[in-house]
Amino acid sequence: MFTGIIEATGTITNVITNGSNKTFWIESSISNDLKIDQSLSHNGACLTIEEIKNGQHRVTAIEETLEKTNLSKWDKGSVINLERCLTLSSRLDGHIVQGHVDSIAKCISMAEKDGSKEFTFEFDKKFASLVIEKGSISLNGISFTLFNVEENQLTVAVIPYTFEHTNIKYLNVGNDVNIEFDMIGKYVNRIMQER
Repeated sequence: MFTGIIEATGTITNVITNGSNKTFWIESSISNDLKIDQSLSHNGACLTIEEIKNGQHRVTAIEETLEKTNLSKWDKGSVINLERCLTLSSRLDGHIVQGHVDSIAKCISMAEKDGSKEFTFEFDKKFASLVIEKGSISLNGISFTLFNVEENQLTVAVIPYTFEHTNIKYLNVGNDVNIEFDMIGKYVNRIMQER
């Protein structure tokens, strides 16, 4: 479990394709503090730490993950958001994020506001029932409150601190982000479908 409050960013230093899997080496300020077999959110996708050395850590994404996320587009030099798991004594500063990315969303517009920025995203209509005005959403692992909800679009406001300390500052119109819908909303939606 994560909170969507990004702890650090990391830079991809190497990408290795092995069959349908991709292995990534990531350099970050927290890599040396990690442990083998630890779960870590990478752009919102929970991946297991396999090896650590020289300020870098190694993870592997399987075909299922590559198909549902933007990880297949990571190249050497890509900057990604990192967050360690929530502990039972941690504050829940964002919202409950599982690290189980549901899909990708495309950035369709960006707007400068007085002191912040707004980003609008388009997502698959099949997820429309999981999105509510002023609800929570995880985009590339970042917890946001959403607004201006339409059938398959949502907007988030980004404060200067989040803009400067996450990879959203590199986002352009047309780029894909990982999207994880609110876990509680998914359970409620499932219960309602089964009735």
